[in-house]
Amino acid sequence: MYSVSSSSFISTFSPKPSLHLRHSSSSRLLPRINSTVVEERAPIINPSENNGPPHKKLYTRSNRNAVASPAKLRPETTLVTALFTTVEDVINTFIDPPSRPSVDPKHVLSGNFAPVLDELPPTECEIIHGSLPPSLDGAYIRNGPNPQFLPRGPYHLFDGDGMLHAIRIRNGKATLCSRFVKTYKYNVEKQNGAPVIPNVFSGFNGVTASVARGALTALRVLAGQYNPVNGIGLANTSLAFFCNRLFALGESDLPYAVRLTNTGDIETIGRFDFGGKLEMSMTAHPKTDPQTGETFAFRYSPVPPFLTFFRFDSTGKKQRDVPIVMRMNIMDLVLEGGSPVGADNRKTPRLGVIPRYAGDDSEMKWFEVPGFNIIHAINAWDENDGNAVVLIAPNIMSIEHTLERMDLVHSLVEKVKIDLVTGIVTRHPISARHLDFAVINPAFLGRRSRYVYAAIGDPMPKISGVVKLDVSKGDRDDCTVARRMYGPGCYGGEPFFVARDPGDQEAEEDDGYVVTYVHDEVAGESKFLVMDAKSPELEIVAAVRLPRRVPYGFHGLFVKESDINKL
Repeated sequence: MYSVSSSSFISTFSPKPSLHLRHSSSSRLLPRINSTVVEERAPIINPSENNGPPHKKLYTRSNRNAVASPAKLRPETTLVTALFTTVEDVINTFIDPPSRPSVDPKHVLSGNFAPVLDELPPTECEIIHGSLPPSLDGAYIRNGPNPQFLPRGPYHLFDGDGMLHAIRIRNGKATLCSRFVKTYKYNVEKQNGAPVIPNVFSGFNGVTASVARGALTALRVLAGQYNPVNGIGLANTSLAFFCNRLFALGESDLPYAVRLTNTGDIETIGRFDFGGKLEMSMTAHPKTDPQTGETFAFRYSPVPPFLTFFRFDSTGKKQRDVPIVMRMNIMDLVLEGGSPVGADNRKTPRLGVIPRYAGDDSEMKWFEVPGFNIIHAINAWDENDGNAVVLIAPNIMSIEHTLERMDLVHSLVEKVKIDLVTGIVTRHPISARHLDFAVINPAFLGRRSRYVYAAIGDPMPKISGVVKLDVSKGDRDDCTVARRMYGPGCYGGEPFFVARDPGDQEAEEDDGYVVTYVHDEVAGESKFLVMDAKSPELEIVAAVRLPRRVPYGFHGLFVKESDINKL
């Protein structure tokens, strides 16, 4: 069995901002700040004022503005913090202002991309259509960027602190909880009352800005504001459950272990290095073999060897690194005045295939695939007695726009077959639609699968619906077999498939549900939708009105009740 990777390792997406968000008259908002919509902080209710009992951890919609903790007092600003903040304001104003829409907070954080400024304790939700099936007992959790502080300078969507939005389902009832992932970066900046650690995607735009921010960063470290050894990254991209642990993941740091409590609350356990075996960072998209329990991952970095492949066995023990030697010059991107992450159109894209138990990179085979730019792989499996690999993945047609102009990008899902003997690579499109953020039944990961559930870009990252694809159809056929559009002004997120009965080995591959969050920009409210995966129209079997807005985000995961009990 081989593992498939791409020589282009960009793992998330860049937004086309939404410029307006209309709300119903009952919505409570602060005034716009630089055209960015933010929610009003919930009023603080003091139980001593009415001599009532202490607040419980669960709230109904009638008192949903209540909070379970004291008011968040802004930390007293020290002289050092005030001085560094002033220097940073000078950099943001005169040296490196947010000159491009992709790093301008007025655009990036507009509409439902705006952050929610407070966490939400477990709060009861209203089921407004149908009923929640027993198969969904557990929790659907979605990760995404939600900056703790409104940006004072350049800001890219990828730079926000991670916030988890978890809908906990039990016996047909649901609660929603939204909590920040308490990374080292989050805690340091909360303590200082201001951003301290520079943003990766928006903080180093050209030589002058890089030198200025680099010098300020060095001074912050020397002054003891933070220790980069403890991590400087985010956990805002995805979630993964393996080794009987639940992790919040980002590409720029180690995984952060989190857990769900019996009440549906979310707790951050801490940064996790697997007993000192995992260094620096790892991909936000590890793959777990459902049959062996092994998890396969990689990391990339700005220093040699640039790319490293590794795996975890079924007990959670990390195995040795397999360095993959690559050529990269990150300074080229910095000197050209852009983000340190980007694409080089002068090079031909390659797919790398490596045995899952490879001892070193001499076993890696590279295949040039002109014009094929993969970001989110959907599935891959062996064929022809292991002499061929089939890959299902969206091809980003204009990769150079991924970080800057997502509205110009078109993702075409393709079926790629790599003959490991002859080196011949054949490709054909599965659908002409603009599709990404696609998933399958997780039980079929790494083996031949038939159905794909993909988000429809309108354009990305606004998602107007979901389609079901049958990849077993002929090479020249449109593989779309079902579709659900969310309606005017309604946009969703990445879909996720939940099997009706995960323990039934004879169940059909599409016997289950597709779930996602959807936001109605006209009514100003968010919902959780449950769709019948076998229905030709992906019929909605349950809709849950959420107690407050859930901003657009990245990747999600369903964790069944039995796995929650292991945390």
